Parts: sequence; structure tokens; C-alpha cells
Amino acid sequence: MFSLIIRRILMSIPVLLIVASLTFALVRIVPGGPFDSEKSLPPEIVANLNAKYHLDRPVHEQYFLYIGRLCRGDLGVSYKYVNRTVNDILFDAFPVSCQLGIVSLSLAVLFGVPLGAIAALNRGKRQDVLAMFLSTMGVSLPGFVIGAVLIYVFAIKLRILPVGLWESPWHVVLPAVTLAFSPGAYLARLTRASVLEVVEKDWVRTARSKGLSEQKTILRHILRNSLMPVVTVLGPLTAIVITGSFVVEYIFAIPGMGRFFITAVMNRDYDLILGTTMVFAVLLIVANMFVDIVYQWLDPRLRME
Repeated sequence: MFSLIIRRILMSIPVLLIVASLTFALVRIVPGGPFDSEKSLPPEIVANLNAKYHLDRPVHEQYFLYIGRLCRGDLGVSYKYVNRTVNDILFDAFPVSCQLGIVSLSLAVLFGVPLGAIAALNRGKRQDVLAMFLSTMGVSLPGFVIGAVLIYVFAIKLRILPVGLWESPWHVVLPAVTLAFSPGAYLARLTRASVLEVVEKDWVRTARSKGLSEQKTILRHILRNSLMPVVTVLGPLTAIVITGSFVVEYIFAIPGMGRFFITAVMNRDYDLILGTTMVFAVLLIVANMFVDIVYQWLDPRLRME
């Protein structure tokens, strides 16, 4: 297990370098600069600002300066948030996005896996039809539509939940449900298909023929072996939750990394874009590493290999 973690860490270094290089190139390809939109600033001041942040240097020099800072853990400074470094901004925003992501992913798993299992074990019945209707709706509707509906129903009409911001546990409910809806629906469909496949296996029929209760058969044999495909997609699913948080945080005015990323793109805040992208890349690598570890725990054959 320890060797697996070391290998994944070593493999992640070139991946992060590629992500940093591609992001650096993309933000420079877009015409204009961070201070070009400031029409009220005289050209002399814009030139001084570009010189202060080394934006007047050749692109390859800017690249090597950035990579050097990145290796030291310095993500640079923000061009729009005066006297604030990218490290400070992300240090404040990361816990918010992390809480939202953990709650949303937990809701997706707690909602999707049981729903898919119930649908499969009641194939063709009312529970199956209802579960597939909810999962199809969750996969089809985009996050901003789900968020708008939840705000209208629970915040405007019923007035039982706050509209936005991030001030109490009640403020977590609507954005977390919005962000978990689509991944939970996807997990429900995947779990249903996996359970239907496992139910037909010979060893499940053997367990039932030995007199093992239906509850133990489901928990020990069917569900455990059905979770393999679900665990496999948890890494990519984390990417869906993370990228989906961009829109959700902006809709609900949550001071997380997703909201800062959107404003940084609109403001062409180069270092903030790069820093946020790198943090998200690290999160995805860690999530995939965690999936590999859980996958080996579920499948003893992988541990032996």
C-alpha cells in the first residue's frame, strides 16, 4: 500500500507540471492583459503595473519565473485583490470549497447507491420506475436549473432555507443538494446496473440455496461486489463535483475557490487562475489515489498483485 502511494505521488509530479504549463499557455493566448480593461488608467500607469508584475518580459521568462515560484509553493499575487497573495486567497477559500465538496459527494453516495440498489432489487416495480425517473431527471437537468428551482421553492416560497452566502449550517443545504443531485443520479443508474449484473451470478444463487437470509445475501455478497464500478468512478465523479462547484458557488454567492476562479477568469487575473487550477488538480490527484486504495481494499486480488 505504501509503495502504491509513493508511485502515485511520483507520477503526479509530471502531471502537475503539464497542467501548469498548459494553463499558463492558455491564459497567455487570450488577447489582452489584466490591466487592459482599466480604461481609466493612463498608459504610463498600465506600463508600470506590467513592469511591477513582470508582464512586460518575454513569455518564456514569465513561464520560468512562475515555475520557479511554484516549486517554492508561492502561487503569486492577485492583480485585482490589492495587497493579497494567491496563497492567502486560497487559504481562506479552500476550507469553504472543501466543506461543500465533502458534503455534496457524501450526499451523492448516500442518495445514489441505496436508490440504485433498491431499484435493482425491485426491478420492474414501482420503486424501480420512481428511482429511474429521479435519476434521469438528475442527469438531464444542469446544476444552475436545479439550484434556481430549489431557491424558488425553499427560499422564496417556503422561506425555510437561506438563499445564499455561507454563514451557518443551514446555508450549506441548498448548494450541497444542488451539487449532489447530478452525481447522485449517475451513481443510482450505475449501481442499479451493477446490482442487476451481480444478482444473476451463480455464487449469489448458491448463497441463497444454503439458507442464508436475504438481508445477509444482499449486504455481504451483492452490495459489496456491486460497489466495484461505483468506487471506480468516484475519482472522475470528484471532478464533476469540483467543476460543478464553479457555477454553484457563483449562484449561491459562496466565497469558495470556484467563485474566485470565475471572477479571476473575467478579470484575467493570471496568477489566481493558475493557482486555483493547480489546487483543483492536486485535489483530483488525491481523490484518484484514494479511489485506488479503496479499490484494493474491496478486491483482494489487487492487493496480491
